[in-house]
Amino acid sequence: MTAEYRVRRGQLAALLLLVPFLSAVLAAPARAADPLISQGRPATASSAESTAMGAGAAVDGNAATRWSSAFSDPQWIQVDLGATATVTQVVLQWEAAYARSFQVQTSPNGSTWTTVHSTTTGTGGTQTLAVTGSGRYVRVNGTARATAYGYSLWEFQVFGTFGSSTSCGTTNAALNRPATASSAESAATGAAAAVDGNTGTRWSSAFSDPQWIQVDLGSSQSVCRVTVQWEAAYATAFQIQVSANGTSWTTVHSTTTGTGGTQAITVTGTGRYVRVNGTARATAYGYSLWEFAVNVTGSGPTDPVEPTDPFNPNFGPNVNVFDPSTPTSTIQNRLNTLFTQQETNQFGPQRYAVLFKPGTYTADVNLGFFTQVAGLGMSPDDVNLNGHVRAEAFWMGGNATQNFWRSAENLSVTLPAGVQVERWAVSQAAPYRRMHLRGAGNQIQLWNGGDGWSSGGFMADTKIDGLVVSGSQQQWYSRNSEFGGWTGSVWNMVFQGVAGAPPPHFPNPSHTVIANTPTVREKPFLYVTGSGEYRVFVPALRANSSGTTWFGKTPAGSSISLSDFFIVRQGTTAAQINAALAANKNLLVTPGTHHISDTIRVARPDTVVLGLGLATFVPDNGIVAMTVADVAGVKVAGIMFDAGPVNSPVLMEVGPAGSGANNAANPISLHDVFFRIGGPGVAKATTTLVVNSDHVIGDHMWLWRADHGDGVGWTVNTADTGLIVNGDNVTMYGLFVEHYQKYQTIWNGNGGRTYFYQNEMPYDPPNQGAWMNGSTRGYAAYKVADSVTTHEAYGLGSYCVFFGDPSVVGERAFEVPNRPGVRFTNMVIVSLGGVGTINRVINDVGGPANATTQIQYWNSYP
Repeated sequence: MTAEYRVRRGQLAALLLLVPFLSAVLAAPARAADPLISQGRPATASSAESTAMGAGAAVDGNAATRWSSAFSDPQWIQVDLGATATVTQVVLQWEAAYARSFQVQTSPNGSTWTTVHSTTTGTGGTQTLAVTGSGRYVRVNGTARATAYGYSLWEFQVFGTFGSSTSCGTTNAALNRPATASSAESAATGAAAAVDGNTGTRWSSAFSDPQWIQVDLGSSQSVCRVTVQWEAAYATAFQIQVSANGTSWTTVHSTTTGTGGTQAITVTGTGRYVRVNGTARATAYGYSLWEFAVNVTGSGPTDPVEPTDPFNPNFGPNVNVFDPSTPTSTIQNRLNTLFTQQETNQFGPQRYAVLFKPGTYTADVNLGFFTQVAGLGMSPDDVNLNGHVRAEAFWMGGNATQNFWRSAENLSVTLPAGVQVERWAVSQAAPYRRMHLRGAGNQIQLWNGGDGWSSGGFMADTKIDGLVVSGSQQQWYSRNSEFGGWTGSVWNMVFQGVAGAPPPHFPNPSHTVIANTPTVREKPFLYVTGSGEYRVFVPALRANSSGTTWFGKTPAGSSISLSDFFIVRQGTTAAQINAALAANKNLLVTPGTHHISDTIRVARPDTVVLGLGLATFVPDNGIVAMTVADVAGVKVAGIMFDAGPVNSPVLMEVGPAGSGANNAANPISLHDVFFRIGGPGVAKATTTLVVNSDHVIGDHMWLWRADHGDGVGWTVNTADTGLIVNGDNVTMYGLFVEHYQKYQTIWNGNGGRTYFYQNEMPYDPPNQGAWMNGSTRGYAAYKVADSVTTHEAYGLGSYCVFFGDPSVVGERAFEVPNRPGVRFTNMVIVSLGGVGTINRVINDVGGPANATTQIQYWNSYP
């Protein structure tokens, strides 16, 4: 036996002695990693290299974005977890510019810090640091850089757990969390209505057993109490269940003797998801809950509302703000870059706003898709551009019929010496609002010149010192403006409250002139005070008005500091938005395509939701994108809604079903609100906009089922109806609704008024059989319900081009009850190129428009 064998034999004996211990260790379950608790939370930093490299980029879950500091020591980045947490691990994913020396620190208040990790030999790359500490705030404090650059993190991740209390909390952990259900009786009674904190809204299921509703708390919680507030349709038998994954459920309460009313039920269970599972109804109806609340043990994370500094707001990377000290070349280079990128980019996700502080500039602003240019003065004349603010259509050979989605607002323009023509060659969703084109000898052309067409535009609160020349612009709506003069007409030109409008003479020329605007509020706008504070001005409601709100007068209205706004940037979640709204904040939505997993619920009177750069919300998973409660004075402006690939029952609902509040003195108003179903890809929405509240004002809206782009086809981007109005005394100024597969607009409320309506019927019915309303050929563009006794509409056009089958016929454009209180004035129907037929203008009179006679007018009905 060799010595080597003796050593090995001794080692073996020692190992045998360790077997029981090793077995016990190996049999013990490994400690589960604590959850990631920092992603998407508010983050701040000592500095940022650029607006694109702010602190939020390090907690957004995207390893392709990063925070980068100034090139100096020290620098820090911190994240607000929303509540005190036990922190067990921090992961730092460094870019090449890493820290040689840094500390990881925690704090209960963001001021007093405790170091839980410190090193002077940082290695860069990905560092996974085990720490022990607690606090609401976690900070990485860099004290020595490894390179000449700053500190830069792709991701800053904090892992840990919340709460240590054993008492049952009083905060409703289910409030405004994502909720789903087995069914809903209607679009107005979806699952979200049971977790919105509003006891006037409810979830209601189908009329069958079983049915369930569940809420996602966002992270695993110790559930201690569930409160169900039943409507009359309650459950006699139901279970309360919890789940870690939304699939496997554990019952924590069960009864077969449910009493209805409000039931506060003490439970014990842990899970991310909480469900009420109804197995026996007490009535012949379904299950219906006014509210479904969940309380948890300890203090889970909240959704803190990030404050806004009104003197230095963070608008994100897609907003450019210039002041008179900015070099002209810097401004022009940025404008040129944006136009080159956006000239043809009608279906991309990019959105931009270019804002000018008060002063004088020299610039040529040529606007492409999804670009807004605006002044930041109280008056358009506070910002003067020597140059142009224009829209051209050279990208499409001079045809401007697809020049959509751009805007010019709150600026004055002085044309270059020797130039007398400005061009605004646009079609839908391209407002020219609160503008001043200086010079009595100048003119603005509403088409691209030559034989190019443009088709549908909007101008309001604007002064044109010289002449407006419509050229081949097919239809246009001008409201509350002042013109040196107007020349031209094609099919449908409507002027309302416009000084300098041409004489009324429909149909040749096709001018509809209305002296005053009965009730209107101009769009809210962002401005900067002399002290540098950003504020939002909300123009006052005007009655029987004409002319602008600002030229030669002081605008009436109210002003709100931007400190009262929550700024929505890329990556902001619906939960954060709803938390801000619940905290009585207004919303400023920055340019971008914002995907939301839950409905945005606007419930407070006088809330302002203001978008920049045609900010766009995309509802994921078939939800309703936005609801507005039946309250006074809400203003939604400058927002676009893009339907998602999963069908939404409605994209936007103003007031729940059955609304009836009298808000005539302070109505809800919608300004430059646009909707799209298809174009970027497959998208579906049964109805686009439902207005249930009374006295609502619509001030320029385009509801569009796409006729071109991606995800377009009769069975692909499906959408029944654009607009349904159920409220009374609703007024629409400049309403564009196109290509829906059934009625384009349905008006059920009394006292409705529409001033200018532009419509195209769907291009793509594959045959007549696919587009029938019972025994009637096709659907009307504008349907007033048989029950309506009073309704007025002025300046309406409906057009067809049935590319799918030119033999298709739409029986009539306008379908209304024949009674004295329902009056339609100045209508036109057009068969574009003679491709297809609209048989009648209104009910059974007028028409047809077809290959033989492509245009037909009708002056009044009845």
